Amino acid sequence: MDRGIVGIDISKKTFDVAVLTEERVITGRFHNTPAGFEMCARWLTKCDVRQGHICMEATGTYGEGLAEYLYHAGHVVSVVNPAKIKGFGQGELSRTKTDKADAQLIARFCRAMKPEPWQPLEPEVKELRSLVRRLDELKCMQQQEKNRLGTADDVVAPSIEEMIKVLDERIKQVEKQIRRHIRRYPDLKHKRELLESIPGIGLLTAAMIMCELGDTSRFQDAGQMAAFCGLTPRHRQSGSSVRGRSMLSKTGSSRIRKALFMPALAAIRYNPVIAAFRARLKENGKHGMVIVGAIMRKLVYIVFGVLKSGKPFDSVLAAAH
Repeated sequence: MDRGIVGIDISKKTFDVAVLTEERVITGRFHNTPAGFEMCARWLTKCDVRQGHICMEATGTYGEGLAEYLYHAGHVVSVVNPAKIKGFGQGELSRTKTDKADAQLIARFCRAMKPEPWQPLEPEVKELRSLVRRLDELKCMQQQEKNRLGTADDVVAPSIEEMIKVLDERIKQVEKQIRRHIRRYPDLKHKRELLESIPGIGLLTAAMIMCELGDTSRFQDAGQMAAFCGLTPRHRQSGSSVRGRSMLSKTGSSRIRKALFMPALAAIRYNPVIAAFRARLKENGKHGMVIVGAIMRKLVYIVFGVLKSGKPFDSVLAAAH
């Protein structure tokens, strides 16, 4: 079976594998470690799967090492949004919920839906992503400490203040690492310059966009990029009785949506194209978060344009478009 169908259900310590054959389903379980990856590869060869189509859910960092190992071993790997597989299982009226059953469900999804191949991030982009995500974690911890300080007793307030200072120092260190890392790679530096040419987007937002979007050449148009970010509208209408309020789908990268929120507010003030866009939305009766969501989506369209063209943002051309 040069193109065997394989489903993998990932957990922190182990992963379950299901191989679909014409006669039956073969299953196995392995440790989520490099040694477990090697054992799985040998087991797949014994199952006559040498260049399989392997599908797994996007589970953060738990499955990334395995996906990269299998990709470099010559398999086609698809990393799929868990919501898609959940919906597929509901369509099958699946009732069993175990790791083994989930692996088989993922394999059936792979055979039926033939999801798009996945590619690992370039090493420099992966390292940038680690730095950016660490910065985000540190800022969250610092905000938590600031929230505690507001209601803390005098006996613990000095400890909290000290921790806030330590975190502030760590944040500055990681920000310097991000700047140095981007300067080290010409492609990242060029993309950063393109993104920073867009009023409202600064260095850290540009870094977040670069590492979370990955290879932008896989997006055929700006709409696909907006959908990846979960910034496309979701409409609720059925017949004459159901006319729900439209909202963002949020089926996509929550990190990019979070990163674009403040730049969207800044763009209202400093980006003439966005300011005019906001004015049109207000004239059409839109308000509040509906406008902010539309501006975030508009920024993604502009991001796609500058990265696709390789040219800095031009407000005159953008307004004409």
